[in-house]
Amino acid sequence: MLLLVTDTSGKHGSVALARAGSPPDKVNVIESVPLVGGTFSAQLVPQISALLAKHGFGKADIDAFVVVSGPGSFTGLRVGLAAIKALAEILRKPIVPLSLLEVMASASRASGNVLAVVDAGRGEVYAGEYEVADGAARLIEERPLTRGEFLSAAQGRVVVTPDESLAGNARQAGIATDQVPYPDAERIARLGWHKLEAGEVVAPERLEANYIRRPDAEIFSKRSGN
Repeated sequence: MLLLVTDTSGKHGSVALARAGSPPDKVNVIESVPLVGGTFSAQLVPQISALLAKHGFGKADIDAFVVVSGPGSFTGLRVGLAAIKALAEILRKPIVPLSLLEVMASASRASGNVLAVVDAGRGEVYAGEYEVADGAARLIEERPLTRGEFLSAAQGRVVVTPDESLAGNARQAGIATDQVPYPDAERIARLGWHKLEAGEVVAPERLEANYIRRPDAEIFSKRSGN
């Protein structure tokens, strides 16, 4: 099965092709191409076309889409998800949406209650509380936290993060920490394949971005109206 895997949730992103088969953890990334932040709208669709052509595939060869649906950049997610929605609708293929925080939690060596976090800017973090067992992560709650709230929420949990600063803050506070690599295409594709096998897919019209935090334009609009 051929998977198209995209992540436009962060400052930089990626698009990849992956082959998946049985057993469910058998996933081979054919190639992953980086996307430079700030220009996703100009890069994503051409990179998809180029990647398919380079490896002798057409759009019709794609069997499913695996997409990171957040949390992250408002503009990046909007661009990335719009492109996947359009392709999936035209090709009538399933979409597997993934939380970036779930990918991190499932990659952790920890088990039990974990708090997966990434920097959200403006003194905040995106935080996801998950229950992890046997490499699977069950969502409890995702929410934005200030840095101070993060350390309070992390008490009694294992912090999972690729961010060196957040990991250092947690360790200094005496909190168990598992610093994991930022999720790459292989990790995203593997979790996506597990979910696809389990039927955890959405139709294009049901694909939604997980921004967690409202876009600046909305926040400032509400402030000016008060």
